[in-house]
Amino acid sequence: MSRPPTFVPPAGVRAYRLSTARGEFAVLDAEPEGPPKGTALLLPGFTGSKEDFIALHEPLAAAGYRTVAVDGRGQFETEGPKDDEAAYAQEELARDVLAQTAAVGAPVHLVGHSLGGLISRAAVLIDPSPFLSLTLMASGPAQISSTQQQRVKLLRDALAVMSMAEVWEAIQAMEAPEETETGGLDSGLDDRADLRRRWLGNSPAQLIATGRQLCTEPDRVAELAAVPLPKHVLSGEHDDTWPVALLDEMAVRLEARRTLVARAEHSPNTDQPLETARAFADFWDGVAG
Repeated sequence: MSRPPTFVPPAGVRAYRLSTARGEFAVLDAEPEGPPKGTALLLPGFTGSKEDFIALHEPLAAAGYRTVAVDGRGQFETEGPKDDEAAYAQEELARDVLAQTAAVGAPVHLVGHSLGGLISRAAVLIDPSPFLSLTLMASGPAQISSTQQQRVKLLRDALAVMSMAEVWEAIQAMEAPEETETGGLDSGLDDRADLRRRWLGNSPAQLIATGRQLCTEPDRVAELAAVPLPKHVLSGEHDDTWPVALLDEMAVRLEARRTLVARAEHSPNTDQPLETARAFADFWDGVAG
C-alpha cells in the first residue's frame, strides 16, 4: 500500500464530499492562487486513498494547477456496498470517474495510480471527450505480476473468512516494521493508526472485486493507443507490480511521454513527490502548449 507522509491536508487543501450524478465522493481539492492552468483528477490505487497524493497538491498548485484527489466507491471515506461485488465492476468504477469529472468541471487531466490507472483507462475508452490528457502512474498494460497476483489471492482468501480488523492484524504480523509494502524505509512517523483507519474504511467487496480485476485485466493498449489523447507513462525506477521494462514497452506502444522517477518504486507519488509533481506539470504544460 502507498504510505502518505501524513493524513492531514496541508493549508489550502479542502476536504469535502463531491456531489455527482452517481453519488458523493470524498475528495481533497487544492487550487492555485491565480486562475488555474487546468484541473487534474487523481485516482488512487488498490488499498490506497486520496491521501496518497497529499504531498503533490502544494507543488502542483505552485505550478498553476488545481488538483482533486478522490476516494473511489468503497475506498476509505467514500461509502460503498460491503458485500456486493457487482457494484465494483470496472465499468461501474469507470462511469464513476466520468461523473466525478463532470462534477469537478471538464475537461481535466486524468491521473491514475496502479489500479487507478486501469480504471482511468476504462473511463477514457468509454468517453475520451472530458479529458485533456491521461497519465498512467505505475500502471501497466494488463494483469499484475505473478508474484503480486499471489499476494492479492492471499488477501482475497483472507477477506472471505476474516473481518477487516483481523486481516489488518495478519498483514502487520507479516510485515517488517521498518519497511513499507513498496520496500521504502519507514518515514519514522507514527502513522499506523491512520493506515489502520484507512484500511478499515475500505469495503471488503471492493477489495475482492478490484483485486480480481488486477489479476485478470486484459491488454487494452491497442485500444487506448487509438484514442487521440496525449498520454504519459510515469513510474519509479523499480516496480514489482508491473516490471519497468513492461512499462517502457507500453509507453512505446502508446506513443506516450515516458518518465522514470529516480529513487522511487511502485508509489513515486509518495516516494519522490516533488519530482513526480514536476513531471506531471511539465507534461500538462506541454499539452496546453
